[in-house]
Amino acid sequence: MRTSAASLFIAWLIHDAEEAFTFPATSRIIAARLGSSRILVTPAQSVIAIALMGLLVGGACARGIQTNGKSRLYRAVTAGLEAHVATHVLASVVLKRYTAGLVTAPFVMLPGARISRASLRRSATPLTAGDTARGAALMLSAALASHFVARLACPGSRTSS
Repeated sequence: MRTSAASLFIAWLIHDAEEAFTFPATSRIIAARLGSSRILVTPAQSVIAIALMGLLVGGACARGIQTNGKSRLYRAVTAGLEAHVATHVLASVVLKRYTAGLVTAPFVMLPGARISRASLRRSATPLTAGDTARGAALMLSAALASHFVARLACPGSRTSS
């Protein structure tokens, strides 16, 4: 379990490094399409939000190791990160262009999550549909909360497109 939890965290770290550098540009593209600067994200806000998510993912991976994969948090984060890959692909399909995280989502994050999933299956505690539902809800709400806190930490730093 130690190896699979570490693999999941390392995959997340690599994936979110790509997101940290590219999310502000993606937010400008989306803002232009929607005609609203409300969703613009600055580089500082992006880094803060990703660091906050790192606390969640790192903590979940630590709990996964401590509980030999039985932690509901670890299971939800594993399933949530696996499902999160689809959001990157879907965003690029909808926008018909590269969006933040697209390169590492299928080639790094997905394999990292699949390693974790396989380890859970081998330990006779496979992920369930409930884990996926909890994971999707957790990761979405955590991402929104992280961006909210990042905006509070960097007020008035929005730029116009």
